[in-house]
Amino acid sequence: MTVKSKRGRRRYLVFTVPESASRESMIRSIPGGKRFNVIQCAEGMAIVRCAPDEIEECTGAVKAAVPSAELVTVSGTLKTLRDRYPVLKRNAPPKPSRAPKPKA
Repeated sequence: MTVKSKRGRRRYLVFTVPESASRESMIRSIPGGKRFNVIQCAEGMAIVRCAPDEIEECTGAVKAAVPSAELVTVSGTLKTLRDRYPVLKRNAPPKPSRAPKPKA
């Protein structure tokens, strides 16, 4: 059984938002609780994760929270979005280390 069959597929939506918007303020203001996860928000762009069948709902929730938000594109991977939009790549959170944990 693959991981995707357990948790389901995901889509990443890119929005233009006001430069003053932060990830924390968007998390607090977007209705929908855990269904819509704000991955990144910086320099007027935000990435929100949702299920493929909830794209319209997610777009509506983000627009309700930030009325000036506009959907730019939808992708299945963060890598594609960050390659396409340099501002998202520059402001990406650091990747966790993949080095093995030291043995005690």
